[in-house]
Formats: sequence, C-alpha cells, structure tokens
Amino acid sequence: MTECPIPASELYTDEFAADPYPAFARLRAEQPVCPVSSPRFDSYLISRFDDARTALTDPRLSKDLYGPQEHYLRIFGPNSAGLNKNMLNADPPEHTRLRRLVSQAFAPRRIEAMRPRVAQLVDDLLDKIVPHGEAELMRDFAIPLPMLVISDLLGIPPTDHDRVLDWTQVIRTSGSSRRSPEQERAAVQEAQARLHEYLTELVQAKRARPADDLISALIAACDQEGTLSEPELVTTTFLLLFAGHQTTADFIGNAVVALLTHPDQLDLLLRQPALLPSAIEELLRFDGPLPVASPRIATEDIEYQGVRIPAGSIVGVVLNAANHDPKHFVDPDRLDLRRVRGPHLGFGHGVHYCLGVSLARMEARIGIGTLLRRLPGLRLGVPVGELRRLPAASPFRGLLELPVHFAA
Repeated sequence: MTECPIPASELYTDEFAADPYPAFARLRAEQPVCPVSSPRFDSYLISRFDDARTALTDPRLSKDLYGPQEHYLRIFGPNSAGLNKNMLNADPPEHTRLRRLVSQAFAPRRIEAMRPRVAQLVDDLLDKIVPHGEAELMRDFAIPLPMLVISDLLGIPPTDHDRVLDWTQVIRTSGSSRRSPEQERAAVQEAQARLHEYLTELVQAKRARPADDLISALIAACDQEGTLSEPELVTTTFLLLFAGHQTTADFIGNAVVALLTHPDQLDLLLRQPALLPSAIEELLRFDGPLPVASPRIATEDIEYQGVRIPAGSIVGVVLNAANHDPKHFVDPDRLDLRRVRGPHLGFGHGVHYCLGVSLARMEARIGIGTLLRRLPGLRLGVPVGELRRLPAASPFRGLLELPVHFAA
C-alpha cells in the first residue's frame, strides 16, 4: 500500500469525529482512491461522487464477506457470522432472493399505513419530555423511536424492548467506553451472542404462534416455499432490527445538531414546514449517519483513478465525502434546505440501495417535524464542540448524547 496523504493519526481522532469533512475534502482533492490503515482493518477509500456511484454498482466489488477468505473475521469478529451472514453481505443471485422476500414488507403502501402508529409513538415520547424544559435527545427520543417502530414491524414483544436495545447499543457504541480493547471486544461478542440466542428463540416462538408481523411472514415464506433457511431467518431478522433503527437514530441526532448550528435554516424550516421533505434529503446529504458504505471485497485487481486495488482488498465507498463533492453540489459544505434535490448517495445506490428508505423518510419527517413544533426555543445544552460522539473509527456517524434545552 502507498501512503495516504492524511495519516491514520489524523483520520481517527476526536477532531475527525467532530468534523470529518475537511479531511474528506483533502482526500477528494489529493488522493481520491486512498489506501488507509484503520483501527478496524486496512482498506482503500473511494471519495469522489462519480467514482463512488460507479463502485457501488461494480460487480468486481463483492459484498459477500463470507466467501472462502472469511473476510468477516477481520471486520466483525469470530462470532458474528450468526448475525451478519445476510443480504447486506451477499451478491446476486443470493442477495436478490433474500431481498425479494423482505421487500414486500417495505412497500410504500404498507409503510404509509404505519403513519398513524409512528405519529403516536413520536407524541408519546415527546409527552414525557415536554414538561421538563430539557432532555437528552438521543436517549429520550432519537434512539427509542426507530427501535419502537422496527420492533412493531418485526413483532418483538414490548417486554423485550429494553434488553434488545441494550444489546444493540453495546454494538453501536463499541469503542466509546473506558474499557480496554480486549474488554470491548468481549462485550461486543457477548452482546452478539445474546442477540443471536434471543432472535433464534423469537423465531421459534413465532413459528409456534404466528402473528401479524414481519417475522411471522418470513417464517411462512420459508415453510411454504422453502426459500429461507432457519439461520437465514435469524440473520435477516437481525439485519432488519439493527439497520431499521441504528441509522435512523443517528440521522435524527445529526439533523437536530445541523439545524441548531444553522439557525437561519432552522428558522426557515419553522416558517415553512412544507420544506420538510426536501430538508430531510439535504440534512442526509449534509451529515449522513453512514459515512462509509459497508465493506466490499475486490474479487480481482481493479483500477480507479489510476490506483491499482489488488484482489482481496477491502474497499470503502465514502458516502459522506461523495455527498460533499463540489463537482456535483454547489457550495457543498453549506446547509441549504432550499437546495434543489440532487442524487445524493445517503441511501446508497444500485442493488443494495436502502430497503427501508420509505420507512426512514417517514420516521424522520414525522419525528423531526413534530419535535420542532412541540419543543419551542430548542437549543443545544452544551457547546457543539463538547458533544460526545461515536468514535471516529466507528462505521456510524452519530452522537452518544444530545443534551438540549427548550421552553417548557
């Protein structure tokens, strides 16, 4: 590997976690295909918009991390296969088969039917916040909202919500505690094991007592058509559970911070709430919750921007860098809620385009719109530089805490 123009000592710091966009700009300008050694694994980062969009559909970049080289061991750890061997980490035709079974549950018509329930969950959470004049929005709103929504969809009993949330948060916040790296890995491995055991038992319970939920529907598809194995039922359930709340929670937190640190845009949205749908797209482009797309593996030697990427290399498509590419977005580092909606990559591109895009958009629109209406005078409870964030090496961009004040 040739050296990256920005050393890892700069890429994986608290300063980078707070604002990675200057570093992303340097990568785009100086070495748009950049080899990087990270705390998780070595990879090649692709940062320009055109290259990123091409890479997301390049058949030479495989999503199958569970092939003969067992790349997942380097990325997710030795116990992760029971949860991560799913359609996110698969190529066609395997990916096509798995996605087809799940996609019906995320059809726009079915998601629209969930709107009253999502609105009720939003109001229920805000009812607990409003009287106090302050809140920790990640804990009290951004994290529980999408977890409640996806749990409803999957059929996870309310009595199990807290422990399932606890396990997923151990995985989400990995690297942010004061534990040693060895203790951190052990905690993640334990959380994964407990989630796998729980979801396996839940699938068995739904098989014995089907209900009107997605897990039961997947079981029916498996039993009637033989199209899903038992392990695939468990891994698909985990993917929907984790992906269904993690990125939405982080996006809500990021979006609130962006609005509160751009008061002109917040004022514009308060005066013109009809801008909300386009505002959600701009906020996602501006500071998305998934800075780098999930890993891909080069199945052969390939070349991007004159850089040879050897077969077997891990490739990361830097979505948040691509979404700030000045060749595609005018003044990309400026938050502009009136921006003409462009083809941002916040939801990915190609066959792995976000399956839950309709649900994520609806949750964000209802959640952020209602929050701004019901929490007047909303402001940060600490200076923006003091916000606690997920580690810079995390695959997610989000906040550990979001303290706010407002008029009670």
